[in-house]
Amino acid sequence: MFQEIRRKYKPYYADNLRLAMPIVVSQLGHTMVHLADSVIVGHFAGTVQLAAVSLVNSLFTIVMVLGIGIAYGLTPLIAQENGKRNYDECGKLLSNSLAINIVASLVLYAFIYLGTLLVIDHIGQSPEVVRHAKPYLAYLGISIIPLMIFQSFKQFTEGLGFTKQAMYISVWGNIINIVLGIVFVKGMFGISPMGVAGVGLSTLIDRMIMATVIIIYVLRSRHFKIYIKHFKLALIEKARTIKILKIGAPVALQYVFEISAFSMAAILIGTIGAVEQAAHQVAINLAAVTYMMASGVASAATIKTGNNYGKGHFADLRFSAIASYHVVVMFMTATALIFIFANQLLPYIYTSDIDVIEIASGLLIIAGLFQLFDGTQVVGLGILRGIGDVNVPTIITFMSYWVLGLPLAYLLGIRLGLGVNGIWYGLTIGLLAASLMLYLRFRKKVSGTAPISA
Repeated sequence: MFQEIRRKYKPYYADNLRLAMPIVVSQLGHTMVHLADSVIVGHFAGTVQLAAVSLVNSLFTIVMVLGIGIAYGLTPLIAQENGKRNYDECGKLLSNSLAINIVASLVLYAFIYLGTLLVIDHIGQSPEVVRHAKPYLAYLGISIIPLMIFQSFKQFTEGLGFTKQAMYISVWGNIINIVLGIVFVKGMFGISPMGVAGVGLSTLIDRMIMATVIIIYVLRSRHFKIYIKHFKLALIEKARTIKILKIGAPVALQYVFEISAFSMAAILIGTIGAVEQAAHQVAINLAAVTYMMASGVASAATIKTGNNYGKGHFADLRFSAIASYHVVVMFMTATALIFIFANQLLPYIYTSDIDVIEIASGLLIIAGLFQLFDGTQVVGLGILRGIGDVNVPTIITFMSYWVLGLPLAYLLGIRLGLGVNGIWYGLTIGLLAASLMLYLRFRKKVSGTAPISA
């Protein structure tokens, strides 16, 4: 049976992986920034400042994924128009997407500055943790502006199937972020030690460089000349703006419903204690790395689905989509085994605090279970986005995380006294529900024999 499945889907595995691997590395760039911040602070600044990183990342990630979701509205549209050979339309869509993302970044920055920095004192966190968190959050808030500009051009190039370039930029950006983070946190070359604020400043500089490089690449590369003939920042049209937002806004909400549930879980854990919050940061960082890899497979699934949909190749669409499910299940099974069997070792990447390591190692066993559900739900979302089906999946994510997962996390972790483990059990159940419902939606929309109606 397995030989037959392999023979049937082998061409689609190779095609999807070729497209997915650079996206996986590029997607990891966002997570690696926060992972690097956590590692640098955990080793050079201590447990309290690591807890501050956890708190800030929990809050900032909600804003970041909201922006990334809005930017993501461009990718399936570009893939579909490229499949139809409507090259001029691709440049016009980029113009509108860039304008949307610049406006969105300014609104998101205002939200961070006026909202989060004022609220952070009143959510039951340790005063010492909050004191370290504020300057870090201030730098990250500004970085949302160059990040959104970078995302505009990244989603454009990936929608056309050019995935390696954003990968290279992300890799070099992360190297710069790590080097500058160590210099600023420790205080080297005549620079005064900045503590946790140092990794915030290094992230801002990194994202400014990444935005500049990808703009130069797209505007000067011969690969995109046919697409950007009609690219003009002033070329903003209501119809195209609405078209992008009809996909981008629901995708943004999908990200927000999931990530905000995890962020609220981190805040709940913060009410238990700083050690538990630091342990949560260690485990969730490692889980986020594998999630972003799965998200890269999902992005490739969106591109292939959108391209096949634009061409009207519905059989290829279905085979490619199912192959994406196979790939993510195999990958997440492998990472789950790593988490389970190396659970005592992996936390040492972040900290040498024995209390933090003990709690984090237990969380990694739970993380091993929800890897599978996390991977399949994100691929299901990616496939459905490729055909423009975003509204019902948005409702599914809300129900899974905010109606089921988070209330269960509060019940098990806080009310029934299971602590941080109970909170993670609730989140795992939410991921399971999302995974099942999105798969059923996929079967309904994609697995039929007739042309798909999005």
